[in-house]
Amino acid sequence: MTCDAVLHSIPLYFYGELPPAEEDQIEEHLHACPNCAREMERQRALAAALAGRQTEPSLAFLEDCRQDLMSAIGRVPSVASRRTSAGPWRLFLEALASSLSGLDRLRVPLGAAALVALGFVAARLTTQSPATAEAAFPIVRSVQPDGSGRVQISLDETRRRVVSGRMDDQNIQQLLLAAARGENPAARLESLGVLKDRADSSAVRDALLNAVAHDPNAGVRLAALEGLKPVSADQDVRKVLAQVLLADDNPAIRMQVVDLLTARRDDAMVGVLQDLMQKENNNYVRRKSEQALKEMNASIGTF
Repeated sequence: MTCDAVLHSIPLYFYGELPPAEEDQIEEHLHACPNCAREMERQRALAAALAGRQTEPSLAFLEDCRQDLMSAIGRVPSVASRRTSAGPWRLFLEALASSLSGLDRLRVPLGAAALVALGFVAARLTTQSPATAEAAFPIVRSVQPDGSGRVQISLDETRRRVVSGRMDDQNIQQLLLAAARGENPAARLESLGVLKDRADSSAVRDALLNAVAHDPNAGVRLAALEGLKPVSADQDVRKVLAQVLLADDNPAIRMQVVDLLTARRDDAMVGVLQDLMQKENNNYVRRKSEQALKEMNASIGTF
């Protein structure tokens, strides 16, 4: 396959929308072409960022979106052609597909967006002196007029505080660690993005390991993996990553874990990779695992 054909098909390949034969051709090309392999990594990064926002669309809506995406890159007739007018989702998909056809153009806008996000976080967390601000949010429970022109309102009032401080502030660290385990997936993703450079701290490392092993959001798990890269040689970290490799249902995460576990020779990983080969259904993950086993002079299967 040509590089141009692979670039057009990377979004569909990433989400498992290609037939097996074409998937194999793309994987062979990715192994041989560093430029296209980098574009695949950018697709994973983009998917991780988008995964931070979770929705629960209907199955019919997802099918329409899939058809529109495939239409935008010239694969099947457009769902919009069966409608009287194109909606905003169709326009978004067409713009996204157009951008993905030349991912080099995404470097500047994505980089700018990352800088804006980083600047926002830094502005809130790295001011010279700690500061707090409060805002009240009333919840009205009942309204009772008394007939004289007066009214009695029963309410609960919740106060939101905005806290800022330096990363070496113990209170700031505790809040970030609490956010990493909170209910809001966007807050978990943002907190791990701030904490990822502090994996040398045992508390931060535990938060990253907990996220990569148990967080239900794939974007959060990918962010945790990024933070664990500097400490991937630690044996406790490797034990958790080996469990993730065999249990996680996201192929992008399994690919990242294989990279981390095979970055250095470790014969203890032979059994893990052999077990993975018995159940892995993603060809790209299988090939990476197979290559790692060959480099360790180990057989592919268990006996």
